[in-house]
Amino acid sequence: MKKYFKFDEYGTNYRKETMAGLTTFLAMAYILFVNPNVLSLADIEDLPAGMTRMDPGAIFTATALAAAVGTLIMGLVARYPIALAPGMGLNAFFAYTVVLGFGIPWETALAGVLASGLIFIVLTVTGVRERVINAIPNNLKLAVGAGIGLFIAFIGFTNVGIIEADPATFVTLGNLSDPRTLLAIFGVFVTVILLVRGFKGGVFYGMIITAIAGMLVGLIDPPSGVNGVVGSVPSLEPTFGAAITHFSEIFTIEMLIVILTFLFVDFFDTAGTLVAVATQGGMMKNGKLPRANRALFSDSAATVAGSVFGTSTTTSFIESTTGVSAGGRTGFASIVTAVLFLLALFFSPLLSVVTPEVTAPALIIVGILMASNLRNIEWDQFEIAVPAFLTVIAMPLTYSIATGIAVGFIFYPLTMLLKGRGKEIHPIMYGLLVIFVLYFVFLTE
Repeated sequence: MKKYFKFDEYGTNYRKETMAGLTTFLAMAYILFVNPNVLSLADIEDLPAGMTRMDPGAIFTATALAAAVGTLIMGLVARYPIALAPGMGLNAFFAYTVVLGFGIPWETALAGVLASGLIFIVLTVTGVRERVINAIPNNLKLAVGAGIGLFIAFIGFTNVGIIEADPATFVTLGNLSDPRTLLAIFGVFVTVILLVRGFKGGVFYGMIITAIAGMLVGLIDPPSGVNGVVGSVPSLEPTFGAAITHFSEIFTIEMLIVILTFLFVDFFDTAGTLVAVATQGGMMKNGKLPRANRALFSDSAATVAGSVFGTSTTTSFIESTTGVSAGGRTGFASIVTAVLFLLALFFSPLLSVVTPEVTAPALIIVGILMASNLRNIEWDQFEIAVPAFLTVIAMPLTYSIATGIAVGFIFYPLTMLLKGRGKEIHPIMYGLLVIFVLYFVFLTE
């Protein structure tokens, strides 16, 4: 096992990898509860006539299984400490745009997710996805990693009310006297102290201490009794196989747009996440991602499996960086995370202590760690500084990783051409320039 995952090469061991897998799981466990609420349109009391609601229990089970299968494949095949689960943003697009907006039945929408996953497998097997990722200049890869860091830190700040919306200034400082906000701030301070003092598992320990503190002051309800710890696994029957039985319904112009959107967002969100995690963990070699095709195949296979189970697009989670910061360097960490997702099916009540106040400090601290990529960008070359800065700043400001990537990829070829450095640009980058321009054209129509 140690030889297969190359523990000695990466300077790791079972303890580090296990803690990393557990840390990643805790950082992304929220998806088990958020995804069912989003996909079932739980916040919409009255659905339009004739529209049915997805079963929340089935979605919970599908979410856990999709995460477990995808993460296990990533760990065993690609050997990266990267976890997968149904992606935030893609699930909102599925529920609010495709189902609620377009009026497309959720069964047909799941078939669209299945189609996008199958297309991704073809693109991966043929090497197209890996060639695209390797064609991205290193400066842009660094900018993507730093931009995602700012983005997830922003999510952490807003999830607990440290930053909130304001009609005059768009965002402003939140109510810092709110007990839950104070608990999150406490978690940030604790985690900072642990990391400054050299605790390699500081992010994980910070989450544990924050959760315990929350229970002690009555902000987090501790599990009690057998029924508060162990629960039955909800049936998968209401959603299982719907993507297959409704596959013939995807051959319409409207569904083509839906499938292309699934492809676009997942393609570049996944690319950004893989690059960010690999860069933070020191796994990049000569600016390229080793075994990229295997990682991309894992992502594609997870989307196919997840759609059959009954959930939206499964993708690589940026929260994997919390595990990397805890010392994870190999796929063994992913195996640990996958096992925990399976166990979560039986012990879901225990996850009630992993509230936003517990995960927000981890997201904020990881954002700080990822922002360190900024120091390696060639800021003294203005033709590089412009697209790099726009990539970084656009992600949190537009609340979209994909949009940040698109903006940077449009400006990079243009500024390099204006500088007379067009020969240094890979032809694929010119193709991406055209695609992203068309994306914004259609987006604004």
